[in-house]
Amino acid sequence: MTRTTPPRPLDLAVVFPELATMSRKVTRLHPRTGAPTVADSSVGGPLLWPKDEPWPTCTRSHEVYEVVELEAVRVAHHLAVALSSRPEDEPRTPEEQAVFDRSSPKEIDSPYTDPVPLLPVAQLYARDVPGLPVPDGSDLLQILWCPFMDHDDEIPAVHVRWRSADQVTAVLAPPPEPTVIELEEYWPAPCVLHPEQVSEYPAANQLPTAVAGGVRAWEEETGRHYSEFAVAPGWKTGGWGVVTSDDDASAHPPCGTCGAETEPLFTVGLSEWNGDNEGGWRPVEDADADTARRRSYPPLGDQTLIELGDEELQIYHCPESYEHPPVIARVYRTL
Repeated sequence: MTRTTPPRPLDLAVVFPELATMSRKVTRLHPRTGAPTVADSSVGGPLLWPKDEPWPTCTRSHEVYEVVELEAVRVAHHLAVALSSRPEDEPRTPEEQAVFDRSSPKEIDSPYTDPVPLLPVAQLYARDVPGLPVPDGSDLLQILWCPFMDHDDEIPAVHVRWRSADQVTAVLAPPPEPTVIELEEYWPAPCVLHPEQVSEYPAANQLPTAVAGGVRAWEEETGRHYSEFAVAPGWKTGGWGVVTSDDDASAHPPCGTCGAETEPLFTVGLSEWNGDNEGGWRPVEDADADTARRRSYPPLGDQTLIELGDEELQIYHCPESYEHPPVIARVYRTL
């Protein structure tokens, strides 16, 4: 199945001719509930990981005092998906309710100090994702994160790995995984992807001063929000990213190794469209989502179930060297 962004309801380059040269390609990933394999691009699916390569872990002590069991979260998720096809007025059985009760948070007496295997977040094959940046000789991007978010600035420890798929001759199965995680919202529900390349424009605070002034005046006059039309929502690769600071609105975060301006690699986004869909980002295939999302699980447009509050997680890579560690940022965004 494909996902198709409809024609834009507003041509920003006509309203603001200065934007004509600022358009960038971005790939919307459109994650949808499924059963991906190691051979698929996915969110929350299994990774094509070599059997003889150590699985990454987080070794710091985590100041968390409440956790949930990962297996309980997984089982409850699959049950919730199954129950979503049942009539809404049919109650849960006691056995079903017990499954959900087991996925509730539980208190622990001391900080969590054991090394924690990282959770798979995404796997992207270059064949599936137009414009995916990969080093020469590589065709696969893998992203994992720590299931505890109590890191500096509340940014999770993220691990990025590029590799060549045909060099993986024996797959690590099953891979290590944490027994507990901080919140169920930090576990990506397994999703297959439907990548689609579209265009987006800079966020408002990335615009030249003269253009930004015109945008503000237009917003006040029309009551519309520029970013809803300019910046593609949801999980995506490439594009403009979103500036994290007003100190240097022309630049993305600098590389921590060489200082070069980084480029957007991957965004863990919020919903794929806002409630009234003013920006026109809801795929054509989800035109009936307002009705369907009331009875579907996971909700259409939010199928990964990842919840980082009102923030997106953005991963940037250094254009000078893929060996330089990625830059990670959490960015507040209102859709």
